[in-house]
Amino acid sequence: MVTTRVGILGCGSIGTVLARYISREKDFTLCCLHDTTSKRARSLAKKLKEKPKIAKSADDMTDCDLIIEAASRGAVEDHALTMLDRCDLMIMSVSAFADPDLFSRIKKKAEENGRKVYMPSGAIAGLDAVRSANVGEINKVTITSRKPPGGLEGAPWIKKNGISLRSIKKPTVVFEGNAKNAARWFPKNINVAVTLSLAGIGVERTMVRIIADPFSDKNVHEISVEGEFGTLETKTTNMPSPKNLKTSRLAALSAIATLKKIKENMLVGT
Repeated sequence: MVTTRVGILGCGSIGTVLARYISREKDFTLCCLHDTTSKRARSLAKKLKEKPKIAKSADDMTDCDLIIEAASRGAVEDHALTMLDRCDLMIMSVSAFADPDLFSRIKKKAEENGRKVYMPSGAIAGLDAVRSANVGEINKVTITSRKPPGGLEGAPWIKKNGISLRSIKKPTVVFEGNAKNAARWFPKNINVAVTLSLAGIGVERTMVRIIADPFSDKNVHEISVEGEFGTLETKTTNMPSPKNLKTSRLAALSAIATLKKIKENMLVGT
């Protein structure tokens, strides 16, 4: 089996989990790391058995077969198109695709260059069923995300509306709208809503409800889908990443599962 050379853009909580996994797998070689905070990339590299190259910039991430973006929505907007000129991509900050124009341009570039763009399921369940249902007609998709108030800290919507998260004493709906607007106002919190919309009926029609729950120490995502196939309801209760309350542990595991799938000959599920 040919070894896949992987670069990681972004060395935060997800990037760290992925780097540790890739560095010990014989089917993959971790060829380079890049983070806008170079100290973080160097610190991660020191913890790995095999030392990857520390790229000075995203454009310096060369000689890769696959680059995993684990940085930010802005990183997708700034670098995805040029990266597709030289390798495949895995995108974790799927909220970038709340912009249909960016999605179309990246899709076109991938098609022109014969590249693949992977978007892991992240911290939700049921995307296989949603994709299957979308072969027919889906009438309604809703996702309700329940998070500890601290996990919403710094979101533009919270700042704009002067919401005091520390003052919330009971489960409180802090946002209701479609996935496009949710991604705009909660760019680090709601990647799952955009991923769901891409599998289903789009960012304009996928509805999102965000609840700040001071009694919860977990990130909970409930999905409801109605269509000619019938109805679908899923609930995923996620442990937050120890180093980043905005991220669920399952998000990194989902990326690892996607890497495994790339290498498998027998594929289970849609």
